[in-house]
Amino acid sequence: MSFDPSIFWEQLTSSIYLRGALTAVLVALGSLVLAIAIGLAMALMKTSRSRVAKMSANTYLWFFRALPSMLLLLVCWNALPQLIPAFREDWYTPFVAAVIALGISEGAYVAEMLRSAIMSVDRGQVLAARALGMTPAQSFVKVVLPQATRIALPPLGNELVALVKLTAIASVISLQELLRVATIGVQATFRYAEYYAVAIIYYLVIVSLIMLAQSALEKRFSWTSRKGRTAQ
Repeated sequence: MSFDPSIFWEQLTSSIYLRGALTAVLVALGSLVLAIAIGLAMALMKTSRSRVAKMSANTYLWFFRALPSMLLLLVCWNALPQLIPAFREDWYTPFVAAVIALGISEGAYVAEMLRSAIMSVDRGQVLAARALGMTPAQSFVKVVLPQATRIALPPLGNELVALVKLTAIASVISLQELLRVATIGVQATFRYAEYYAVAIIYYLVIVSLIMLAQSALEKRFSWTSRKGRTAQ
């Protein structure tokens, strides 16, 4: 059985693959936003002076690093509705479950990325901001956070790429993401090469767009003395 270009092109231009790719991207973006929110909270707790906060953050990181993402996904989809009645409602879809599970899981890894970025900012700049009359919150938002964001962008971009690929495990809870769309087509036609080739193309396009966006953001948050001289 040879490769059939007509089948490949038909699937490449079909709306079902586009919807699957869009679902994968939206799950990845939603998970990353949740992971950043959790990770920032954990990073601040780990860098605080409170022993309780540090212990709580370390417990979170230890626990969710130990759990496989697929296990957490199954717990969120199958176990939560049994334990909490609110999760039995119609709003709780495979999409929402995937965002929650992946966001909670990846938050444990994003926490260390953000903690390293925050700690890399020179402490002297924070002290200078305090000397100018800024509150701790103001110095963090106006001095630490912009610089930490610039440092954290590359690993966060890599994390988004990893999340796009990790959405494939959500097929176990019937989420119609990109790889599941390809798998359903393969099961119906046994045309492995054509359907999986389309999935490869879509993944390559998605990752390429993420890399371009990451590069643009890095330029947006970068500042150097050479730029300052150019502006003069």
